[in-house]
Amino acid sequence: MKFYSLLLSIVFAISLMFSTSTQAQERGNDSPRVSPNASVSQTIGTTVVTVTYGRPGVRDRTVFGELVPYDEVWRTGANESTAITFSDNVMIEGEELTAGTYSLYTIPGLDDWSVIFNNNLSWGTEYDPTMDELRVSVQPETGEFMEQLMVYFENLEEDSGHMVIHWDQIKVPVQIEVMN
Repeated sequence: MKFYSLLLSIVFAISLMFSTSTQAQERGNDSPRVSPNASVSQTIGTTVVTVTYGRPGVRDRTVFGELVPYDEVWRTGANESTAITFSDNVMIEGEELTAGTYSLYTIPGLDDWSVIFNNNLSWGTEYDPTMDELRVSVQPETGEFMEQLMVYFENLEEDSGHMVIHWDQIKVPVQIEVMN
């Protein structure tokens, strides 16, 4: 089962890259993206977590509260939906989430962010709340300035870690616990 989930994750990531390449060719655009794609993968226990996302830059703009409005759904990246894949069932901020691939949306707030795992993968923000699999609340933190959005993992232990969404001076740690 774990092999099948990992294989499915790899096939999805390759499909997403091919789709992005095909869309650029269809537009006749072979220049680099302003918000380049990135991917990060982390094994926690024996569970593989993979995030594929677009990396917008600050570029002398006010990000949170203007470019990304407070209290509105944000695709948490640029271009395609940010995709997150779990090879096994996990606990996100203490709530169970089934293995699979989800769109990662957020609703930024001054004191609290909603992190949303949604079953609809799309271009841009074609968010459908009826497709939410899980919503959790997390507290943002102040961090070092980060010009381009970055997703990474920290505080890794044998069965847990934090996925961090970091852009401008805002860090949003999301606790992931594995159940294997």
